[in-house]
Amino acid sequence: PALRRPGRFDREIEVGVPDKQGRKEILQIHTRGMPLEPDYDKKSVLKVLNELKRKSSFEEAKLEEIIKKVESAKDENEIKEILKDDGEIYKEVRHRLIDILLEELAEKTHGFVGADLAALAREAAMVVLRRLIAEGKINPEEERIPPEVLQELKVTRADFYEALKMIEPSALREVLLEVPNIKWEDIGGLEEVKQELREAVEWPLKYPKAFQRLGITPPKGILLYGPPGTGKTLLAKAVANESEANFIGIRGPEVLSKWVGESEKRVREIFRKARQAAPTVIFIDEIDAIAQARGSDVNRVMDTLLNQLLTEMDGIEENSGVVVIAATNRPDILDPALLRPGRFDRLILVPAPDEKARLEILKVHTRRVPLASDVSLEELAKKTEGYSGADLAALVREAALIALRRAVSITPKELIEEQAEEFLEKLRVSKRDFEEAMKKVRPSITRYMLDYYKQFEESRKATGGGERKEVDYFTL
Repeated sequence: PALRRPGRFDREIEVGVPDKQGRKEILQIHTRGMPLEPDYDKKSVLKVLNELKRKSSFEEAKLEEIIKKVESAKDENEIKEILKDDGEIYKEVRHRLIDILLEELAEKTHGFVGADLAALAREAAMVVLRRLIAEGKINPEEERIPPEVLQELKVTRADFYEALKMIEPSALREVLLEVPNIKWEDIGGLEEVKQELREAVEWPLKYPKAFQRLGITPPKGILLYGPPGTGKTLLAKAVANESEANFIGIRGPEVLSKWVGESEKRVREIFRKARQAAPTVIFIDEIDAIAQARGSDVNRVMDTLLNQLLTEMDGIEENSGVVVIAATNRPDILDPALLRPGRFDRLILVPAPDEKARLEILKVHTRRVPLASDVSLEELAKKTEGYSGADLAALVREAALIALRRAVSITPKELIEEQAEEFLEKLRVSKRDFEEAMKKVRPSITRYMLDYYKQFEESRKATGGGERKEVDYFTL
């Protein structure tokens, strides 16, 4: 503190994380000497040409002629050749397409600081060099690159996107989890839940101006609750991926520490980093481990940890662009203060899959599984009542293993090795394999579980989300 008194360090200047415009300007600096090659896709080129027609000094008749030629062009190479017929127009279009590319990259690099963006530009260049080495155009043993190859060196949009897979924001390096490539179509069923998550998370991040115009305040937190294995974690990963946000994933028990004040510090640090790298989705799995009703535990550490979480979610600091998604199987033991507006505004039940949802889940998990002609997924969906999404995934895996065991047991080892391709081609998962698998993989969702969630839902609606009557998970 003595260093921060007047006469020593009089001024404190925070150098924060750059916004979108700042990131674009930094990228312009770091790519200034790079041979960038934008995509000459028809849609982007026509958009630029129409803008030039409205706002430039180029002859309108000349631009109209080029637009007609571009509209009838078959591919990007042809579009590029058409533009090259007029050097000045080609130069201007290329400049604007590069500007569009840098703006797109600035949009994708939330939380990146200047050093991260410099590393991204370097990595994109390295991607190009690796590709040319793989193609045999560059010999790494030689000191110089041939002049004709140097002329061909171009850094494209695809190279930057490949580099993005390897560079992550340094502000989140300790806590950032790689967002798995999970899309909405990878999750079978749950259409209503998906739509609620789109509206609550994806729309505010993608269309902030529309929300501002309509005076809508997006929810700060979403609680996903339901039976085990119904896809709560998968939904959180999909929403982070689809909304193109940074993703911080933590499990409730991981936050706990034996040192006094350390758990609260971890929560504070996670939210601080999330604000720096906004838009960010914070996903807290098994939140019941750290957010049980106060007074229910003799250990006061849990109470102070919960207070810290409440403060971060609805305190003085603005959480703009930060959405908290939590998952639990036990919503009844959570502290009521967490479920009030301003904290977890939305409580979404992730139900056990019905027959239609089970069919969709089976279709997702058998997408790459060769099925025999006697397998009917519709029939299987009818027979699997009480199975969760995780149970159905395990069922498909077990059936595939049974099919492999059967094929290996009736085929001589020598034949498998000699005719490997033919052996693999004949592999099929049959109806009998699924029937055998169902004897091993049993449904995990019971009637008592469903009654519990039904009673909790009724209790919540009856009290308007306030104090709830006791609902016991274990005695139902």
